[in-house]
Amino acid sequence: MRIGIDARITYYSRGGIRNYVVHLLDALAAVDRESRYFVLHSRKDPTPPHPSPTFRSVACWTPAHYRLDRLTFGLEAARLGLDLLHSPDFIPPAFGYRHSIITVHDLNFLYYPEFLTAESYRYYVQQIGWAVNRASHILVDSHATKADVVAHLDVLESKITVAHLAADRAYRPQPPDVCCAVAAKYGLDPGYLIFVGTLEPRKNLPGLLTAYRQLLDEKVTAVPLVIVGTKGWLYDDVFQKVQALRLASHVHFLHQVPDADLPALYSAATLLVSPSFYEGFGLPALEAMSCGTPVIVADRASLPEIVGDAGLLADPDDPFTITRQMSRVLEDPALQARLSERGLRQAARFTWARTAQVTLSAYRRVLDEG
Repeated sequence: MRIGIDARITYYSRGGIRNYVVHLLDALAAVDRESRYFVLHSRKDPTPPHPSPTFRSVACWTPAHYRLDRLTFGLEAARLGLDLLHSPDFIPPAFGYRHSIITVHDLNFLYYPEFLTAESYRYYVQQIGWAVNRASHILVDSHATKADVVAHLDVLESKITVAHLAADRAYRPQPPDVCCAVAAKYGLDPGYLIFVGTLEPRKNLPGLLTAYRQLLDEKVTAVPLVIVGTKGWLYDDVFQKVQALRLASHVHFLHQVPDADLPALYSAATLLVSPSFYEGFGLPALEAMSCGTPVIVADRASLPEIVGDAGLLADPDDPFTITRQMSRVLEDPALQARLSERGLRQAARFTWARTAQVTLSAYRRVLDEG
């Protein structure tokens, strides 16, 4: 099989889709030594993904999310004679391959158009219908996203395969001395609350800040809230909320954290809180559980599916429920221990090897049927 994988996003983003592409490539290299892979990456990328000798790096001029992407990227792909092209960022070119598979990570732009800039909303809405119809098959990160695609885009269930994501193997409980050293690097002591994710409206950071203010007012705890993540879009409300709630001395923003520090930052935290309005998968919750850190997540979309019985749920529209769940964990060391143990077991169910096997099976199914 001659399989192309669109990896251009790895140059333009540090977010979840980039991590998905990098980990998927490595895992596919481990499980498939027969197919020939072509990794289509940005020509500007000085270190393009190239996980094994069966993978060939192909520099492309078309940038990710270019407005003429369907045409220009198709011209670049056409010269490779691909049997199949996988588009992990969901938008395939109009031609240049025999079959295509796309990955749809979420449909948050259909549920919450107000959480995007007008330009981004137009871009995604204009592309998604065409993309799912053009694709030979669709991969999704969760059963929740599969249900969304079926319900909102009129796609047959048989055309969709769930391929859960996984945490990197680096995410595991860290020794106390490592936790202390990494926390000190950022001016912290172990025991804080943590949020990890891009600063954007659907993450519901104003709701978390409101819940945290109430936690302080009730004197349940005085530990800081650490927010780890780069600025995305429409994030001004977050900083305005910090000022309005008089939280400047209690909230620590860490915008540029190396991946190598994250396992210790998770491990040093008492609790991860992820009250997002919508997540297609919710990787920070899985990373935290892999480190033995208890988690509280929103009771909607994919998050209950990912955490199972290993985490507590809260209504993201009601900050009081977030406060109540945080109080339960912080005031009950036995509950903390149970959640930590359950989280480690739940996280172990998700592996990149399994993700790669499911993905490879989808590739073969499409080509066998073609």
